[in-house]
Amino acid sequence: MSRFLSVGRLFKFLPDEATVPEEKSKILIVEDDLDVADMLNAYFRVQGYEVFTVNWGEDGVRAALTARPDLIILDIRLPDIDGYEVARRLRSDRKTGAIPIIFLTEKRDRSDRLHGLELGADDYITKPFDVQELRLRVRNSLRRTQQDTLTNPVTGLPEGELVTEKLTQGLSSRALGLMVVSLDNLNIFRDHYGFVASDDVMRAVSLMLTNAMRDTGNSEDFLGHLSPTDFLLVLEPASLAAMEERVRTRLEQSLDYFYPIKDRDQVMSRKNRLGVRIGTLSQVAKQFSSVEELQDELLSQRK
Repeated sequence: MSRFLSVGRLFKFLPDEATVPEEKSKILIVEDDLDVADMLNAYFRVQGYEVFTVNWGEDGVRAALTARPDLIILDIRLPDIDGYEVARRLRSDRKTGAIPIIFLTEKRDRSDRLHGLELGADDYITKPFDVQELRLRVRNSLRRTQQDTLTNPVTGLPEGELVTEKLTQGLSSRALGLMVVSLDNLNIFRDHYGFVASDDVMRAVSLMLTNAMRDTGNSEDFLGHLSPTDFLLVLEPASLAAMEERVRTRLEQSLDYFYPIKDRDQVMSRKNRLGVRIGTLSQVAKQFSSVEELQDELLSQRK
């Protein structure tokens, strides 16, 4: 651990002005080694970040849901559940699915690194590590996230601020229909068949929805993401019923074909196989006081 800065030296290390975030980004550190956790806490606070530190995996999941950090530094070897399980849970929750994760671990095997990347980790650093290098990787990851928040990295569809802007317009527009299309059990599919296969599912579904909306011929229609597994369609209220029937029929006929042929007969009888739920709202203007309220109501309509 000779490459670690001592806690005492951390407070003498003043950050360069160029490295200090204009607005404080929040970092969650999940690390059971108290010395390492304290050192990283002190170091990143000196760098101008808001830092939260926990020492157990379950606490890490809860802290991510409540604090909503901009980035998570996650140890793999933890006293209760391991870092892989923490990452799996975070990636499967729409509230935390897009948070960048940097694994910090003593595991050096290629298989461990690949497993971390399969779970959607953004970076993987082995101990002992150079704290300056970690700082730069944190900075770069946050910059990539800020640059990529307008489109989903898998489907290329709008998300984040673009979707919020569209929903904000809906609060004052009388002629607007909303549809949410949610994929169920994609996390279970991903755990069994890997992230490449699950990304293929997302891209295929996005293509089906794009084609369905293109056939309506309305240039004002909109397709994006409410979350990594929730698609948002914005179209004329009069088109909602026909679009819902078309999308539901098309997806229900297609989802089983993403499974390997050898597994399809067994999958048909499983309750946790890939599925789709759809919810719709029409004439949303002046019914809701905020985008969050509108989004929650839309999601509650899924069936």
